[in-house]
Amino acid sequence: MSKDIFGEAIKDHYNQNSTEDIIVQAPDFDDDIIPTAYLFRSYQEMPSIEQRALDLSKGKTLDIGCGAGSHSLYLQNEKKLDVTAIDVSQGGIEIAKKRGVRQAYVENVYHLQDVKFDTLLLLMNGSGIIGKLNNIDRFLSHIKTLLHPNGQVLIDSSDISYLFTDEDGGFWIDASAGYYGEMQYRLQYKNKQSDWFDWLYIDFNTLQNAANAHGFLCELILEGESYDYLARLTLPT
Repeated sequence: MSKDIFGEAIKDHYNQNSTEDIIVQAPDFDDDIIPTAYLFRSYQEMPSIEQRALDLSKGKTLDIGCGAGSHSLYLQNEKKLDVTAIDVSQGGIEIAKKRGVRQAYVENVYHLQDVKFDTLLLLMNGSGIIGKLNNIDRFLSHIKTLLHPNGQVLIDSSDISYLFTDEDGGFWIDASAGYYGEMQYRLQYKNKQSDWFDWLYIDFNTLQNAANAHGFLCELILEGESYDYLARLTLPT
């Protein structure tokens, strides 16, 4: 994304400037919104899937796509973990630091080398950064290099096939159009707009099959109320 939409909204909310919702636009669906305050939620305000992921986090942890740092702050301050928070949003990292995240960096996860963690955390549809399904081999190959031998990947996503199912249970997606979980979005905040970007929702079976092919064990930890789920990937020892 060429414009730091999340960063602008995060800074406005933190600095108590006039804030608006972040508008999420998709070509074939109605606009959705992300209330800016939601990016500052406490553990008690988080959905059960995020709470469970934080409960399971252990050791040296990498919070990938940390946003305003809400997950990192809980792990750092309440669980006393060694947390590194990364995001491509400069504004997000700026505020994460101001909120007290001790190790927060503007960084793309694919650029990380020669460092290993016990927990890799990818929340708020963590699979989104994969972009398209044909990128999943690159993603899994890379995150494997970031894990200690007994490490884990905690990632959430959703099976959005329900969006393409009619009342009779028929599935009306065009099979030639690619995997149904591949979405395109554009963000708008106040008078600023991002470029279109790819964002992947992946059903658990597809994730599990891909993870298994890369030597991971993939277990379903928790299912949410909106076709969402938390998965844990580990490497057999």
